[in-house]
Parts: sequence; C-alpha cells; structure tokens
Amino acid sequence: MNSDGTEKKILSAFLAAQRASVLAIVDGLDTQALTTSVLPSGWTPLGLIEHLGHAERHWFQEVVTGAAEPMAWPDDHAPLTTPRAPEVVFAFYDDQCRRSDAVIACTPLSAPPRGRHPDPLGDELTDLRGIIMHVIEETARHAGHLDIVRELLDGRTGLGPR
Repeated sequence: MNSDGTEKKILSAFLAAQRASVLAIVDGLDTQALTTSVLPSGWTPLGLIEHLGHAERHWFQEVVTGAAEPMAWPDDHAPLTTPRAPEVVFAFYDDQCRRSDAVIACTPLSAPPRGRHPDPLGDELTDLRGIIMHVIEETARHAGHLDIVRELLDGRTGLGPR
C-alpha cells in the first residue's frame, strides 16, 4: 500500500470511529428522548444526527464531487431539530456515510474539490485530505455535545465504542 493509501486508511478509520461514537452515545434512547431538547438553544439529539448526515452529504458529495442527488425532503426545519422519525434519520445518516466512504475510496487525498463551500472555510479546505479532517473534527465535536445531552437526559456517561 502506498503512502496515500496508508494515510487514507488511517483517516477513514478515525472518521469511522467518530461516527460509531455518535451512534453509540444515542443508542438506547427512545423517540421521546431523541426528540427532547435539554439545552436553551433547542436542538435535539435526533436533529443533530440529521445535521451530521447533511454535513456528510455536503462535504463529500456537494463539495468533493461537485454534485449531490436531490434531498427526499425540503430543508425546512428549525436548526438541529427534525420532524422525521428516528428510523428515517438514522437511515439517512447511514446512507450519507456510505456515500461518503465511496467518494473517499475513489478520490485521491490531494484531489481538489469540484464544488465549493463558502469562505472562509472554502478557501482553507483545498483537497480531500482537508475535507476528511474537517468532517472528523465536526463529528467529534458533535459527539461531545451528544455526550453532555445524554448525561442530562438519563444520567448515563462514558458511552461510546469500547
């Protein structure tokens, strides 16, 4: 395996670990808990999962490849909330992650994006490598948010892959 392949394998493993953390943190929450906001900003755990699906879609399809299939629903909900059922949101997130992985698999790390994210971040992320790092960071940050919310919802801590 060349150095690009080794680096891509490592980056993909870190991304997969953060995605798994997100799902493990919310595992076992019922629909009421998933759709309950416990913070003044009003976001819900399920809304955050949907947001992460949108982030995967945006960065790896719209930005890296320059195109994404139309959404099955309009982007008409309040920030980080969703009217959709948990099974719909989790299926959406899973599908977007699989699509992201397919883009990563067939794109060189040094490939410039075909699409564009608004500045200033658009100017800073100039290749697939940087975009993967950004999505790892965003997913990890939101996993931390979910950790806190889970503790507020039911007192559970230390959740995530073991």
